[in-house]
Amino acid sequence: MTSPREPKVYLLPNLMTAGNLFCGFAAVLRLIEAALILDNGGSVVAQYHQAILFILGACVFDLLDGRLARLGGSESAFGREFDSIADIVSFGVAPALMVYQMVLRDFEGNIGWLIAFVYLLCGALRLARFNCYAQAKQPNDPPSDEFVGFPIPAAAGLIASLTLFMLWLQEGERTIGQWKYALAALMLFLSFMMFSHVRYPSFKGLGWRSQRSIPRFLLIIVIIVFSAVNYQWMPALMFVLFLIYGFVRPFISKAWRREIEEDEGDHPEITPGNGK
Repeated sequence: MTSPREPKVYLLPNLMTAGNLFCGFAAVLRLIEAALILDNGGSVVAQYHQAILFILGACVFDLLDGRLARLGGSESAFGREFDSIADIVSFGVAPALMVYQMVLRDFEGNIGWLIAFVYLLCGALRLARFNCYAQAKQPNDPPSDEFVGFPIPAAAGLIASLTLFMLWLQEGERTIGQWKYALAALMLFLSFMMFSHVRYPSFKGLGWRSQRSIPRFLLIIVIIVFSAVNYQWMPALMFVLFLIYGFVRPFISKAWRREIEEDEGDHPEITPGNGK
């Protein structure tokens, strides 16, 4: 007989979270392989490409698990904890290891691994804070529609997509050029942004049942196809625009914000710190 304290495990959302974790694990393995190959003087561009694609794949799985959970009313404490564990691997360890392997290992002393650890630490603290707020939330509290600070999946997606863009610019080369040092500065900046008070939309108003006009539906299809064809730079552009949007969002009218964020109406303010 099942214990009443046994946590509920919903199949589809947690399968997506497992896919997220698999992608993060695979990315870490590719980066370890790259380190071994690099020590022997070989080319590691293929391993870097695969690691980046796995991190971006983890972003897709992370998006799907929340959508499926909300769609089926199957959000649970188990799913929240499982999701955070997967996120720290895919969006914390994997990007930090990637930037360390590609850039930070060239720094003198311990500065390189310290920068990577600061990013990992800030990501872990953000996820822990998110879980604390979620546990303290009462059943009758309104749902949050904003992230306070830059979400860690978006931070990892931005790092991975910009790295992919740099590799594309340096196609045929064994390194990504001098621009790679910008990744170290970006990692520190995103560490700060994860704990900033800049608010970002969660896009929870956009779901499987969202109703859009035919022209807008066609526009979304065109954007998806165009992004798939130009995967070398289009994801980087989208993540950069999302980062900038948080800064310009307070100056946009509520009507435009509702259109952009697929919001169905006005929502109450949320407690600062919500959102992963």
